[in-house]
Amino acid sequence: MFGMIKNSLFGNTEETEYKLLSSETKDGVSFEVRRYDAAKFAVVSSEGRSFDQVTGELVRKLLMYIGGSNEQGEAMGTAAPIIITVYPRNDGVLSRRLVVGIRIPSIYQQSPPTPTDSAIRIEERPGMTVYALQFGGFAGESEYRAEALRLTRTLGETAPFQRKQYFCCSYDPPLKPYGRRNEVWFLQDEP
Repeated sequence: MFGMIKNSLFGNTEETEYKLLSSETKDGVSFEVRRYDAAKFAVVSSEGRSFDQVTGELVRKLLMYIGGSNEQGEAMGTAAPIIITVYPRNDGVLSRRLVVGIRIPSIYQQSPPTPTDSAIRIEERPGMTVYALQFGGFAGESEYRAEALRLTRTLGETAPFQRKQYFCCSYDPPLKPYGRRNEVWFLQDEP
């Protein structure tokens, strides 16, 4: 636990790099289209509990892993954002299934430390293009759902994005009181 706190407060934070394809404003809503390269992520999943019930627990597991709770005892620094994959039902309510992931910092991409927590797995995620909508404040399920609805309305019915899942992203440590950055990402359908 101490390693996780020390890593969060004093470790380097590496923000996931992307290529900005465009910045757009439609109906007063600004969003970006970004391209992310393939990368390895540490991920942990949950089924059966709601977003707000389980996200803190899952994020802590990942922060402990990158903070040194791994077989090599390696504190890797921190990475941003933490990406929560959610699966909305037709009415917009999130199902009780989610996957929380954090990108392995660049210097560990080739050979990530082995997790000691059996719930954590390392997975290679393919490159992706996303529509990204940024917003501030403390974000839970209701805030992410509201922003996802706003982005859905802005993009309209014909935009080529996946509607069976989206990503809720948080860039800040939980104790940061102001100037917080959150995003909703919709995965663009590849042509």
